[in-house]
Amino acid sequence: MSKKILDYFKIEGTPGGNQEWLPEWDMNMGGCAAVTACDVCIFLSRQEKKFQSLYPFDSKNLSRPDFVRFASVMKPYLTPRYHGIDFLETYICGLYDYFKKINSPLGLEGISGQVNYEIFESSIKNQLDKNFPVPFLLLNHHDIKLDDFEWHWFNLAGYEELEDDTNVLTVTYGEYQWFSLKNLYDTQYQRKGGIIKIFER
Repeated sequence: MSKKILDYFKIEGTPGGNQEWLPEWDMNMGGCAAVTACDVCIFLSRQEKKFQSLYPFDSKNLSRPDFVRFASVMKPYLTPRYHGIDFLETYICGLYDYFKKINSPLGLEGISGQVNYEIFESSIKNQLDKNFPVPFLLLNHHDIKLDDFEWHWFNLAGYEELEDDTNVLTVTYGEYQWFSLKNLYDTQYQRKGGIIKIFER
């Protein structure tokens, strides 16, 4: 059984950015998609020189003010809206426009939560094994323990295979949490979210 945990960055001692830092009310309440995109860009800019253009500030000296500024840069591409960014295609179009503007070699693909579990699980593991965070959209869910994650974008930063399940490490609101992937996948609602696959074009 294998395990992979990304070397995720910290800002002021907490993992990733936090939408609660954002001063604009719409971003503070609904900027989760933009925050995950900012996190992806910061993470990759710190990994390889060819990705440095993804983050317009100093990726080796991260700060909360710079993250807030970067979220403002990302906002036009992933603007919060009344129903949220509740389709993978909306996220892909927005982040891809940012990639194009900075001439990034990265592409994006959505993998719906409607695909069978084995495909969903292997897609997540493959991305993490390639050292890419995985943006995850969760819509409605039957488990009240996931209330704070409903209608929310967050990143996956690791996985651990168990005997009969795979646990995944989530990053959101400046916190790590482990969850059962089978439970995240099995929302018991007809409409599901999904994940974003990032790749080099």
